[in-house]
Amino acid sequence: MSKKTLLALTLAITACAAQAQTLRIGLAEDPDILDPTLARSFVGRIVFSSLCDKLVDIDEKLNIVPQLATSWQWSADNKALTMKLRPGVTFHDGEKMDAAAVKYNLERHKNLAGSNRRGELAPMTTVDVVDDLTVRINLSAPFSPLLSVIADRAGMMVSPKAAQAMPTNFGTRPVCSGPFKFTERVAQDRIVLERFANYWDKANIHFDKVVFLPIVDATVRLANLRSGQLDFIERVAPSDIASIKADKKLGLSRITELGYQGITINTAKSDLAQKNPLGRDPRVREAFELSLDRAGIVQVAMDGEATPGNQWVPPSNAFYAKNVPIPKRDVARAKQLLKEAGVPNPTFTLMTPTTSDGQRVAQVVQAMAKEAGFDVKIQSTEFATSLGLADKGQFDAYVLAWSGRADPDGNLFSFYGCKQPLNYHGECRPQWDELLNRSRNQLDTAGRIRTFATLAAEADKVKPIVYLYHRNWLWAYNVKLKGMRTIPDGLVRVQGLKM
Repeated sequence: MSKKTLLALTLAITACAAQAQTLRIGLAEDPDILDPTLARSFVGRIVFSSLCDKLVDIDEKLNIVPQLATSWQWSADNKALTMKLRPGVTFHDGEKMDAAAVKYNLERHKNLAGSNRRGELAPMTTVDVVDDLTVRINLSAPFSPLLSVIADRAGMMVSPKAAQAMPTNFGTRPVCSGPFKFTERVAQDRIVLERFANYWDKANIHFDKVVFLPIVDATVRLANLRSGQLDFIERVAPSDIASIKADKKLGLSRITELGYQGITINTAKSDLAQKNPLGRDPRVREAFELSLDRAGIVQVAMDGEATPGNQWVPPSNAFYAKNVPIPKRDVARAKQLLKEAGVPNPTFTLMTPTTSDGQRVAQVVQAMAKEAGFDVKIQSTEFATSLGLADKGQFDAYVLAWSGRADPDGNLFSFYGCKQPLNYHGECRPQWDELLNRSRNQLDTAGRIRTFATLAAEADKVKPIVYLYHRNWLWAYNVKLKGMRTIPDGLVRVQGLKM
């Protein structure tokens, strides 16, 4: 072998090794703010999985497992949770992750202006620092979903020092305690994280960098994966599954989500609710639902890669309300309801994110509803912008997916509770609040199932959200990427991942 050939081979091997140190993940959207207290996008949670550890996590079977907390115990009256913390953990800025930091974070999640976690932690009254590594969370009443709540963003810990130094723009340079630390963000282009040398579980981290690249078009995401520009992509287009399976260089994972795809209707969020018949008349909303064939939507928009559903949890879930079954499509009845409402040909605008799946859903819904007399205008909007419009009530109806939580409360409270942060439809009903709080206070599963059944029946009369289906998370990745775990929340755990 010549010296020139040997040099070229050495350089190639070195280049491959250097490339393997960076994990490149293709996202379907650009995340919103990178502050776990204020954030609300699914792709943001994927980034947080590498950036911000939580008190606890969930596993493949939805069991609660340790992360920053190593153990926990409920009080006899179930109104206090005492947690033991992992010793020796630091934030990316070198500050200690101790009980005082946990107290600061939980209070910040609940009280910071604009927090999207406040509803999740509503029953929390105070947080006590028992000692450096012991913290006690006190509640106004027993709270069944608490561990599930702190297994997500409400349990993510940020550096108190950094958060206090940047009270209004912490999300532009977040400081957490996860396996990777923030380096840079270019909006709509990339988010770059670098390995945190002092991570408590650093033996399970095998990359030096993680780069997240938002690519809205599923076809373009897949093309970048095939070309080697990406190592992993989330939300593969169902129509691409066959070609991915046929490609020996690619792997595919599938798991049913905890959340749902639905259409949220502005029934009381703003003055626009009374300016279109869909928002002001439940008969028109019932007609709209009856114009839709959920199984058909799943087949056409998702190539069968979803489960039809009409509630916040899928029909297979133990908490599904069997007293409110999926209605069959009935165009004739839909037309009759529109006639009774005095609007045989109602017009409304359906806002949808620019993602491939959102576009497909909107187009299928538009075609189906037309048969009943609806004139549906589609408004495609960049995802973070669409959330801002939803906040302000600047929409008629909104194609919105929710990635879901292990406990049904995570799919419900912030969406149906009066003036809660994710209540985009705007309904404020005392009976709904009473049922939501009752479900939180009940510790027995049978009692919670009965409460959810009552709430499902009441919500069905109003229909502020028309649920459509529950997606399969579809991931594609370089077949050399090993250690992938498929957990129903759809998040990418970087621990154990390696080439």
